[in-house]
Amino acid sequence: MKKQELIHLHGLLAEVSNQCAEWEDCQIDLEEYESLGIRPTSIHKSKTDHKAAVFALAGGVTQFMHESETEAVAATAD
Repeated sequence: MKKQELIHLHGLLAEVSNQCAEWEDCQIDLEEYESLGIRPTSIHKSKTDHKAAVFALAGGVTQFMHESETEAVAATAD
């Protein structure tokens, strides 16, 4: 993945976490992401830095989704 694509993905995940933060029952753990100090607008940061931020954001969002899932979803298509 190119750096520009990674920055775009970083921005999209940041928007997802921002939207979730507006929900009352959303408790995403973004401590790891916040500790990195890298934002989608930090274009001067390295590709590796943005990759770490993407993984931290994705991990926080998926952990929240996993914990909030109350019933299993069938793996079959409609």
